Amino acid sequence: MSTLFTKIIDGEIPGRFVWKDDDLVAFLTIGPLTDGHTLVVPRQEVDHWIDADNELLLKMTTVAQTIGQAQREAFPCERIGMTIVGFEIPHLHMHVWPTNSMADFDFSQVEQNPDPQRLDANAQKLRGALRDAGHADVVPEA
Repeated sequence: MSTLFTKIIDGEIPGRFVWKDDDLVAFLTIGPLTDGHTLVVPRQEVDHWIDADNELLLKMTTVAQTIGQAQREAFPCERIGMTIVGFEIPHLHMHVWPTNSMADFDFSQVEQNPDPQRLDANAQKLRGALRDAGHADVVPEA
């Protein structure tokens, strides 16, 4: 059975994509900790990060770092957080988000009903920063 993320990747459920390549996608989460909170997700359905091959993990980390660098430009912050949790959806994914304090790491504080227009604007801002950094070839229009 397909995971929720596979349905987003396949276009069955809408997503605010900021990155698409042959192996990975990245899109804004609908439950952000901060503006710009993005999920880096492999197209391949892997449940637990320890079951992923090293090549996939390396690529995910590299893309997460690239997205983090663009987030730092698009959303002024002190740090960029990155973590793998895995309880919400049984499909490997990395959370990457701008942060200004350890309080921004509390997943019980995700925004439950963010304004869709703000999410759209955040996705556009992040896409622009990624394009400006030279990644236009993997940044979708919307």
